[in-house]
Amino acid sequence: MGAKRYPKKAISLKKERFLPSVLPGTALCGAIAFVSIAAQYAEEAAFAHPYVEALVMAILLGIVVRSFWRPGPYWTPGINFSAKLLLEIAVMLLGASISFSAILASGPALLAGIAITVAVALAASYLISRAAGLSQHISILIACGNSICGNSAIAAVAPVIGAKNSDIASSIAFTAVLGVVVVLGLPLAFPLLHLNETQYGALAGLTVYAVPPVLAATIPIGLVATQVGTLVKLVRVLMLGPVVILLSLLRSKISDDKGNVPKKPSLFQLVPWFILGFLILAAIRSIGFVPDSALKPLTIAAGVLTIISMAALGLGVDVRIIGRLGGRVTFAVTGSLIVLFAISLGLIRLLGVH
Repeated sequence: MGAKRYPKKAISLKKERFLPSVLPGTALCGAIAFVSIAAQYAEEAAFAHPYVEALVMAILLGIVVRSFWRPGPYWTPGINFSAKLLLEIAVMLLGASISFSAILASGPALLAGIAITVAVALAASYLISRAAGLSQHISILIACGNSICGNSAIAAVAPVIGAKNSDIASSIAFTAVLGVVVVLGLPLAFPLLHLNETQYGALAGLTVYAVPPVLAATIPIGLVATQVGTLVKLVRVLMLGPVVILLSLLRSKISDDKGNVPKKPSLFQLVPWFILGFLILAAIRSIGFVPDSALKPLTIAAGVLTIISMAALGLGVDVRIIGRLGGRVTFAVTGSLIVLFAISLGLIRLLGVH
């Protein structure tokens, strides 16, 4: 009987110590996130919109800190907690920003076109990344980041395929940096390709890696471009759920850079709880049970949690690993963006968007 009581006591003590154990590391990640958010606000005040978002800044600051100091056991539990659970909660909360009714109103042709564009871009991006000599994990992360919704897609897919922190940080950092280049350069397509506002908005929604940069790329062009770009981008975001579920089903076939294959996933792993929560929140939002007044707080909460998680990922990355991957990741991301741009422009011409 005594042997049976000991594990229960150990579990109880573990639970009691959980909160104190995660506080230091979580506070550290929160401090880095605070500095990153403050830096973004400073950018917005100076340039009207941020060129380097707080999310990317948090990763970079975390990597810088890690380069000079390696967190010990006192900090590790909170860093791991921030990198995993807080990130999953943030992904789930993003579902509240999706409205199925608004997406369905865009019409079946556009919906099908966007789905096909995402599917083709995913395949092309993955093949380009593999041709560049990158592992399956980082190739999948880059493909999902470029083709769906940037950082959010990478964050959602990473735990499903068991990606390493270095793979996640590399994918997000390089995708975001080149994404900024796209945001700055895309407005040139408006006069050079003789696009109208609707066409330009669709192009921005199909190619820019995240919702805030879509706004940055379309607001200078006009209101119609902004509205169309945001709608198209939300449809791309909606593709995240099916892609994550598909990757969950294929999990046993995805190996890491050492050739290790994950064990056969359980039923719970096939549909991760945070993706299920994402879809449930999107459904609740679509039927009007999430009031408009709650959307901004939920979006802000998701953003802050994501930034804290990115700081945690940065703290777990050895900068030498990113250095070794830099050239190949840049090639893969650039090639993927070029393919995505060509596919998107072809879709706009094919559907006769006007």
